Amino acid sequence: MKKKMDILITNDDSINAKGIRFLARMMMKYGDVTVVAPAEPQSGKSAALSLATPQYLKKVHEEDGLRMYSFEGTPVDCVKLAMNVFFRDSRPDLLMSGINHGPNFSVASLYSGTLGACIEGTLYGIPSIGFSINTHSSDPDLCCVEHFGHIILEKFLQEPHSKDVYLNINFPNLPTEEVKGIRMARRGLGRWVKEYEIHRDEVGGEYYFMKGEFENLETDPEFGDHTLNVLGKYVTVVPHKIDTTDYDEVERLRQAWNIG
Repeated sequence: MKKKMDILITNDDSINAKGIRFLARMMMKYGDVTVVAPAEPQSGKSAALSLATPQYLKKVHEEDGLRMYSFEGTPVDCVKLAMNVFFRDSRPDLLMSGINHGPNFSVASLYSGTLGACIEGTLYGIPSIGFSINTHSSDPDLCCVEHFGHIILEKFLQEPHSKDVYLNINFPNLPTEEVKGIRMARRGLGRWVKEYEIHRDEVGGEYYFMKGEFENLETDPEFGDHTLNVLGKYVTVVPHKIDTTDYDEVERLRQAWNIG
């Protein structure tokens, strides 16, 4: 009999988000699921750690094939906690992060706590996949994620992604029948502009509140840009490497600077 997978799930929207509870149920098809997720929302925390801060672990739910815990930390804290408490003797077969309420394309992939957890899982040698949907609604329709997510997971089981790579998958916020398909892509080009609003408090003190507008810098829609494909009704799959070294630039600068 084929061994059931051990699957670790986390997110950055908190244990109470619809996305992670939906994902936990979805992944029970493939194995035994352990959920360790932040007690409070942790969006934008990337790979942040909580240092010198007491963190409490709380059981939220348990049934056959599923156990769910909240942890008072970041997504990376949750992965580390799971590896040191629940998986001390054997690592999970798969880490899933999400389903994030909001897209993680372009520069958002650098800030994302959802993908920070995938980075941490990959560092532990766990195949890691992040799921995000292009809406910040607290109650999104996730049928598109379920349908196309299962297609992607079946392909992953047949041909896993390479070591030291994690997958960033974004789903359009559309009914399943309106999605055009799945595309491989690269991280989109873009940045945030007009990032702060200025406000005044009741005594006239000035403070800043982060808001911002996204500026898409992509000029070639045929290049496989993440942002344009999601907005164009495709599910996108972007493989990210843990090793961010630019080896061509290493060689160029070695010669230009005449150093070893």
